[in-house]
Amino acid sequence: MQDVHERLLACLPRLRRYARALTGDSASADDLVQDTVERGWSRIGQWRPDADLRAWLFSIMHNLHIDQLRRSPPPASHLDDGDLPTNPSTTQLDLRDLERALQLLPPAQREVLLLVGLEEMRYEDVAATLDIPLGTVMSRLSRARENLRRLMAGEPAAATSLKVVK
Repeated sequence: MQDVHERLLACLPRLRRYARALTGDSASADDLVQDTVERGWSRIGQWRPDADLRAWLFSIMHNLHIDQLRRSPPPASHLDDGDLPTNPSTTQLDLRDLERALQLLPPAQREVLLLVGLEEMRYEDVAATLDIPLGTVMSRLSRARENLRRLMAGEPAAATSLKVVK
């Protein structure tokens, strides 16, 4: 049990990073990480020792985040001139633009992009984590990269034109 505890603790930095990118708010991210670890620890018997603990925890986090989004609309944030740095460096501006662009991506695209790009997960692991087909991972990632490129260039994101087929 000690080994599992240590492995879970080793996942915390990546869980925090992913939660921060998902929520865009450090307080909400900390709450999401806490809920994820609590749920994971209480259900550790459901985790298979031959499976990737990180992917299993990310699945829990993903499901908790989706549940939270369904329960409440995202909070509106108001900026005031005091919130902006008076002389930000180019790097700070680029990072702020990237964070803003990530938040403008549809959640499904953002999740896949973050898991592949930031967390360096294999496509197969992302598919298992999000419980979607491998082809869906690849198409969402492609659309996310294109939309992110467009947003960073100051262009509008491409509209998705998916049709519901019965």
